[in-house]
This record gives sequence, C-alpha cells and structure tokens, in this order.
Amino acid sequence: MIKFFLMVNKQGQTRLSRYYEHVEINKRTMLEAEVIKNCLSRSKDQNEMAVYELIHNFVEVLDKYFSRVSELDVSFSIMFNLDRVHIILDEMVLNGCIVETNRNRILAPLFVLDKVAES
Repeated sequence: MIKFFLMVNKQGQTRLSRYYEHVEINKRTMLEAEVIKNCLSRSKDQNEMAVYELIHNFVEVLDKYFSRVSELDVSFSIMFNLDRVHIILDEMVLNGCIVETNRNRILAPLFVLDKVAES
C-alpha cells in the first residue's frame, strides 16, 4: 500500500506531496526531509518494479496533459497547476492503492474540466 506520494526536484525541494493516511503537518515536514535525504544520498536503488512503473506512467500522463508546454516550462506548469496534478494523481491512486493506469481514463476528467473552463 502506498502511504504517500512525493515529487521532489534535484535540489531536494518538494514540488508535490499527497498523503493517503493522516499525518500531522509538522511530522510531514520531518518525514519528507528524511525521505529526500535518503533518496538523494543513496548509492543503490532498491525500489520495486511496480513503483517504477507507477512513476513512469505518472510522468507519461503529465507529459500527455502538458504536451503543449516545452520541457523547460514543465516544472512551472506543474507548480502553477497543482490542482490538475492532484487530480491526475487521485485518478491513479486511491487510498494508497493503484486503481487506474490507462492514460485516457486518467485524463478524461481534466479534459472535461478544460472544456467547461473554455466555455
């Protein structure tokens, strides 16, 4: 079961966090700092293939949704569209379990929101 999802840049700054169980804010900060420290300093990757697949799929979905944005602007697009990124993640993971991997199904609610916003 996935306890939380954390997206961090190479400088160790949190860009996205989503928790699937209650963790107090002050404990989140300490937990995120510890995870970031361990990930940035590790010498060998010991994650399971399923987690790699989830991360890969998440990145592909972000790429598909933000396809009209250049690679240099993707980080800013994510930062300024966190609501959209959270919707994507929520479509993929529910209560810590992977529930959807199909990109079209994941993005369907966002495309509906985008159409409504354009109207």
